Amino acid sequence: MNATETAPCADVAPEYGHESENYLHQHTIKSWLLTTDHKRIGILYLLSIIFFFAIAAFAAAIMRLELLTPAGDLVHSDTYNKLFTIHGVLMVWFFLIPSIPAVLGNFVIPMMIGARDVAFPKLNLLSWYLFMMGGACALYSILVGGVDTGWTFYTPYSSTYSNSHVVSMAAGIFIAGFGSILTGLNFIVTVHTMRAPGLTWFRLPLFIWSLYATSLILVLATPILAITLGLMAVERLWGIGIFNPHVGGDPVLFQHLFWFYSHPAVYIMILPGMGVVSEVITCFSRKQMFGYAYVAFASLAIAFIGFLVWGHHMFVAGQSVYAGLFFSLLSFLVAIPSGIKVFNWTATLYKGSISFETPMLYSLAFIGLFSLGGLTGLFLATLSVDVHLTDTYFIVAHFHYIMVGGMVTGFMAGLHYWWPKISGRMYPEKAGQLAALVTFIGFNLTFFPQFVLGYLGMPRRYHAYPPEFQIYNVLSTAGASVLGVGYLLPVIYLIWSLKHGKIAERNPWKATGLEWKTSSPPPVHNFEETPVVGEGPYNYPRLDHEDLEHA
Repeated sequence: MNATETAPCADVAPEYGHESENYLHQHTIKSWLLTTDHKRIGILYLLSIIFFFAIAAFAAAIMRLELLTPAGDLVHSDTYNKLFTIHGVLMVWFFLIPSIPAVLGNFVIPMMIGARDVAFPKLNLLSWYLFMMGGACALYSILVGGVDTGWTFYTPYSSTYSNSHVVSMAAGIFIAGFGSILTGLNFIVTVHTMRAPGLTWFRLPLFIWSLYATSLILVLATPILAITLGLMAVERLWGIGIFNPHVGGDPVLFQHLFWFYSHPAVYIMILPGMGVVSEVITCFSRKQMFGYAYVAFASLAIAFIGFLVWGHHMFVAGQSVYAGLFFSLLSFLVAIPSGIKVFNWTATLYKGSISFETPMLYSLAFIGLFSLGGLTGLFLATLSVDVHLTDTYFIVAHFHYIMVGGMVTGFMAGLHYWWPKISGRMYPEKAGQLAALVTFIGFNLTFFPQFVLGYLGMPRRYHAYPPEFQIYNVLSTAGASVLGVGYLLPVIYLIWSLKHGKIAERNPWKATGLEWKTSSPPPVHNFEETPVVGEGPYNYPRLDHEDLEHA
């Protein structure tokens, strides 16, 4: 092996770059706002999505307080409608979709493939400015009175009858969508053209495979959303009959267009989390990924089949029985590649030398919560069951088990895993483990009772409800309080670690991967010399039974 080749153990790998020239050495506002460094842009995205997350979480907290009692006695019904719209829009488009791709992907993808930056650094900065411009439009619509349509903007209510500020909110999503397209395009070109010598496709880390599949969805699906919201705005502003049946439009057409984007968007949110879990599981079980190629191709399969299942959101919208049967079958089919991933993660853990650091706890929580969310999705893919459960709290619980139990948990796993590389500091491990445990307990207490509520027939988006549902809503609100503490703890100790945390080693987890071959924090250009890759991504030494007993 040459001196520049990667090695299976971090302690024998060459060190590229020096601590004194890391990417954080300039602190002026101009150096941040005009940067083209992919790492700094990742930090800008991190700060931005935390801001939007805080607003969306506040809206959720008010909703949960309202639902403590059956009577709608805290906020008016119109205010409640605006609260769940704010929560949905900001969480989906300004937190979940950009969280792992734009934050962690931006930060680590070039380092993971041995590149000095992304293919188009200026476009990368432009994508953040577009994201912030879109966020500004969304915040404007909130400040001047809000939107009451829900995050799905169903027509003709949103395009004709709503008295709220729909166009400015839709414009925010429209503009931010172009930032997503640029990010996806950048990642695709970067992975194709800037891999280090020797880094073939089947030597790529699985995080790269998942972000590559995500980027394909971003580039292909997001324009459909832009067209759909544009048509809605045209009808609202000029009264042209596109979706309003009173002037010759078709409201079901909006649902087809919206869900043709929004169901693949679910995989924009969940595929990156799967990539993070693949990295963490191998590192903290000290084993190669079981069935690497199957996990890699499962990411592409999820991206492909995800485009074909949008109609399962419309089982009660009047589509034909034959279309419903077709979409039901495809919905069961898309569960297969997800099941492959869960099986392979579990097989990787089997007889591994497992250590329960904070990233591993979040990853294990991801597997459990995502699996439950996926299994409940199979109920919803069944036509007869879906008729009963559509627009009930069962849908809310299922969606949050996938998005919050999956995506947000995966984001937390990745943030803790790469935090030493991002900041050059270690966080307090015990605090991280406590936060993971509190988050897991709070999440299940919040959303599991909602499965029962949905089964019993409580519709979503209602601010008042029959008294027999109160006990489950009280449990959900109590769980939301615990979940809030679980999310606040990492904010506290990660900020604390920036100044007081132990200085991180180059590779504190003893992980494989090129990103761990540079200093912590990394130098501006990542590598002083281009690394050469001579082996697969997860060459952890095999452990025999005696080693496992000592581990």
